[in-house]
Amino acid sequence: MIKKYFLNSAIIIIDILLLVGIFYLTQYVRVELSNTGVPVFNELSLQRFSFVIIITVAIMFYEKIYTLQYDFWQETYRVLKSLFLAYFIVLALLTLQKTSLEYSRLFITLYFLFAMLLLPIAKRLTKRVIYNFSFFKKRVLIIGDATQVTILKNEFEKNWYLGMKPSQNNYDMVIISSKSLELEKMNAKIEKYLDDNGEVYVVPYVTSINFANSNIMEYSNIRYNTIQIQNKLLIKRNIWIKNGFDLFVALIILPLFLIIHTVITFAIKLDSKGSILFRQERLGKNNKIFLCYKYRTMYENSENLLREYLTTHPEEVEYYKEFHKYKNDPRITKVGKFLRTTSLDELAQIINVLKADMSLIGPRPYMLNESKKLGDNKHFILKVRPGITGLWQVSGRNNLTFKERNELEVWYIKNWSLWADFVILIKTIKVVLAKVGAK
Repeated sequence: MIKKYFLNSAIIIIDILLLVGIFYLTQYVRVELSNTGVPVFNELSLQRFSFVIIITVAIMFYEKIYTLQYDFWQETYRVLKSLFLAYFIVLALLTLQKTSLEYSRLFITLYFLFAMLLLPIAKRLTKRVIYNFSFFKKRVLIIGDATQVTILKNEFEKNWYLGMKPSQNNYDMVIISSKSLELEKMNAKIEKYLDDNGEVYVVPYVTSINFANSNIMEYSNIRYNTIQIQNKLLIKRNIWIKNGFDLFVALIILPLFLIIHTVITFAIKLDSKGSILFRQERLGKNNKIFLCYKYRTMYENSENLLREYLTTHPEEVEYYKEFHKYKNDPRITKVGKFLRTTSLDELAQIINVLKADMSLIGPRPYMLNESKKLGDNKHFILKVRPGITGLWQVSGRNNLTFKERNELEVWYIKNWSLWADFVILIKTIKVVLAKVGAK
């Protein structure tokens, strides 16, 4: 318990020092922007600004950033949310007081923009140092379903940001997997570990729903709770938000896309004869067929090359049945191999996004002959626009089987959020640069 309070206090102090440092950084930038070279604050500036730091830390404390150990992306979301709320509270207070307190709204805006950029990075670096010491890691006892126990143990060993390590004897918290446990045994285990340890977590039996984004309703008279479950990406409001996000990002990256498009066009023309774009009919939203664009990565006589190759490599046929890819595809050009490895061949689908046939993030755009293979998941997957990238691409890409991809896509649709789309976009950049699972 002492270790927990010491660690939380240390992180709070580090965050306060960081926010103070960002204050001086903002002050320096503001002076440079003013072109006067003269400091615009006196010695009392930080003291008068301290209420902003206090409000910010208080909101982060309310968001349980200092009491719970989150995954990096979940904590970053809460940090950004806290900073966003603090920004508007500070502006509201300044408006009500009808004073600028010697710093302008531009200064306040710059301060919070710097904080949104630097605080998540600094917290990541800080925790990297802290959790290098095993002493500061939270010891976790994981019990219940063997498969889920193994998955959680692997996650805690790989995901250092959580600051947790599996432990059988001495432990600071307990995680109980409810799968395969009868109700009476489940209640007995909860009661037992609540007596021994106040920090008990339960993994829900239902794993296809992200309960972190659900609303929990309390009926205190009967001591019951209900959890609201929705197909997040089938709600009209969410569809409008997602479509607006797609269009906004596509328009922002359009100038860069045009430059890359010009370079790729010259490379393809120099490498082999044929068209620049490859067009193929794919399954879209509501089972609508659309032309999906990619940069051409194959030779013009590709089918003849493949037919000859498969006669001497029959093992490739079985591989294709499971992964819907060939290990060594003879149809691919030299430039095409590079485009596929870097996933630049799919960049042409920005055109599909602008045409509203596709989204930036979503299920894979399936070929027409794959319709029946989607099975029971078909009605979910084809209710939304397919995406250039998606959850499957940042979770293994071509290392996943066809069935595993489908399961990830259904999970994404059920549990969609705008933040999840943002995270997938960032992870896609990382995956592409690292060439994870690329073929």
